[in-house]
Amino acid sequence: MRSLSILLLLAVMSSGCSKQESTNNAALSEPAGATVAKTGRKAISDEQVIPNAQPVSLVAADSAETVAAAADRKIIKNAELTLEVTSPNDAQRSVASIAESQGGFVVTSETKISENHDPSKRTVEVKLIVRVPAKQFDAALAAFEKLSTNVIHRGISGSDVTEEFIDLEARIRTQKALELQFIEIMKQADNISDALEVQRQIAGVRTEIEKLDGRKRFLENRASLSTIAVDLKSPVFIAVNTSSFGRSLRESVSDSVGVASAIVLGLTRFFIIMIPILVLIILPVGLIASIFVRRVRRIRLNVTPVSE
Repeated sequence: MRSLSILLLLAVMSSGCSKQESTNNAALSEPAGATVAKTGRKAISDEQVIPNAQPVSLVAADSAETVAAAADRKIIKNAELTLEVTSPNDAQRSVASIAESQGGFVVTSETKISENHDPSKRTVEVKLIVRVPAKQFDAALAAFEKLSTNVIHRGISGSDVTEEFIDLEARIRTQKALELQFIEIMKQADNISDALEVQRQIAGVRTEIEKLDGRKRFLENRASLSTIAVDLKSPVFIAVNTSSFGRSLRESVSDSVGVASAIVLGLTRFFIIMIPILVLIILPVGLIASIFVRRVRRIRLNVTPVSE
């Protein structure tokens, strides 16, 4: 058991240095003769190339390295568009068609109609979430903006996850190397308890590999497919009063009739509500009060002659 623990500890410690050791061993494993032969061949080839060599610009070399590095970067691009369109429903279909033509798709679509008694004043708003390939990001944005009569809002954001992606790849390689070492150690286990202990370590390593690999796939998906949130809104029309005097007079009379009708209906409802209150509450209370007042007066009339 003690020897197995030492092997497990050595496996964990050596996993972090395996890559560096393999590089050093590869360099040291070459014999001296091979190194000299390579040096001689290199010198000969250099002598043959030097007469025909062309001057190389350092600026061009740096720019080429920069372009190559930029091509390998993992950048998550997001955009938000708020567009004013004549018909949000028609524009919704156009957005879906543009996304498909660019190799993308619509993730979610939501339609909202504002409440208004006048159907002509109701507005429609459509919200979509679109995913398009990162290479078609700018083309898709330009195509979406052409659908609108007015771009109300346009926002673009990006997140560089290259460093995290490289770190994930390195950690996955380390965990896989550690898994192989644990498998070799398990082959040397002498009893069931040692085998179970190594199996538990292997299960933990595989769980970590799956978690890292899942995060890596997530970053790859987000970087390869950009997200665009498109908000389509109906145009807001400003009402301008262009009616004539006669039309204004008719509208005023119509409004007056409407107000008078509302007053009559209100009074009618008031009297209808007050009838049961009058019959069931006010009249009985009034009768009781009148009877009480009459009794008080009679008592006063009977008491006054006696006192004289």
